[in-house]
Amino acid sequence: MSELLVTDALVATCDDSRRLIDRGAVAIRDGRIVAVGPTDQLVRAHPDMPRLRAHGSMVCPGFVNAHAHAAMSVLRGTIEEWQGNAVYNYFVPISYATSDSERGVLALLACVEAIRSGTTALVDMARFMTGYSDAIASSGLRLWLDELCADIDTRRIRNGDFSVDPAFGNGCLERTQALIEKVAGRYSGRVRVQLAPHATDNCSPAMLRSLKDLAERHGLTRHVHLAQSADEVKAVKAAHGLTPAGYLDREGWLDPGLVGAHWTHCSEADIDLLAERGVRMTHCPANSSRTGPHRVLIGRIRDAGVKIAFGTDDKTCDMFHAMKIGQIVHRGGRGRASEGGVEPRPQAILDAVTRDAAASVGAADEIGSIEAGKRADLAFIDLGMACLRPVIHPVGNLVHYGHPGVVHSVMVDGEFLMRDRTIVSLDEPALMQEAQAVTRRVWERMLADNPDIQPPAEGLHWYDV
Repeated sequence: MSELLVTDALVATCDDSRRLIDRGAVAIRDGRIVAVGPTDQLVRAHPDMPRLRAHGSMVCPGFVNAHAHAAMSVLRGTIEEWQGNAVYNYFVPISYATSDSERGVLALLACVEAIRSGTTALVDMARFMTGYSDAIASSGLRLWLDELCADIDTRRIRNGDFSVDPAFGNGCLERTQALIEKVAGRYSGRVRVQLAPHATDNCSPAMLRSLKDLAERHGLTRHVHLAQSADEVKAVKAAHGLTPAGYLDREGWLDPGLVGAHWTHCSEADIDLLAERGVRMTHCPANSSRTGPHRVLIGRIRDAGVKIAFGTDDKTCDMFHAMKIGQIVHRGGRGRASEGGVEPRPQAILDAVTRDAAASVGAADEIGSIEAGKRADLAFIDLGMACLRPVIHPVGNLVHYGHPGVVHSVMVDGEFLMRDRTIVSLDEPALMQEAQAVTRRVWERMLADNPDIQPPAEGLHWYDV
């Protein structure tokens, strides 16, 4: 719809003043917010706009998932109890065992979960992105697509082979260029590209130079897995005599245009260096805590003034999960509550999935808050749910007690992707059935193609659901 006046809502703007407007309204025209304020004022200013009365709802900026691997929904319920380097032992092999059409189905499964948890924008990182970009774009979400690049063949790393393979690297670069060309001018600007070296242990200096040149030529932000595992730190030390952060700094990669994910094994000196260079962090606290509380030095990172956005990483796109566990991990980041009180506060956690996450993809002037001129990417929260009552501190309720079930509607560019808890952008029931069948095929194919890889410890059981 080209025009809509949302009225009588509790509007959580997430603007610079973090205003909460009781009985607030949001005026939308041609996909953008044209005004936000008290309902009586906006009704007088826009008397002819079609109205949606949203009393009993909190309207907030749609969540921005700043780091995800949507097609890795194929791994959900399989390796959560497995300890080891899952990236090279499961993620990489299964990604190569999946066809483009299957990746599209699995990615859309993640998109449904994302929409149902209030997400309007998603950073999706994968290999072979051009093959399923149309499928994931059909979700209606705002997307940043990252073709993961490496010139060390990631299929060989689990066997200890870190030799540089120029042909493998050229394939990654060619797919990245193809993705840039495919996305340009399409999807009404809703889908964009980031440059993404996969990780510091699988990219040579030559690959980093090529990607930096490509980013500068096209004016793109950059995103890299950084010190995600002890294995990565060990490999970079052996190859370059440096930490992952030190290696990127030597190659001229550390600047405000870079976002680093995880930082799990960054030292205090690494953190100081990254903060000095203005690098942003995407933190995936929920996924990183599956085998125990995330060990990242998050207190030191916050004290250094690093801007932090939240993501979900793999196997889920539930941003409420990220916020809840994120608040716990961050509050325990110094081993105790800070002297000034319990920090971070709920608004800071909400910022990590709205305004700070928007800034991490270079879109702070477009999304992440409810302000005139910004895109109408909104989540509607049902304040009639028992878990959100009584309404005394609504942002605190949302962060502490919210879950996907409290989200009743989601819109991107002023168009509903979900309305009154019904997904309108996709055929959800058909997708659920197809995703189940695809998952079974992909797992069976991956294990047949890689006889050295063991099935998950819990086994693989295929239920008729």
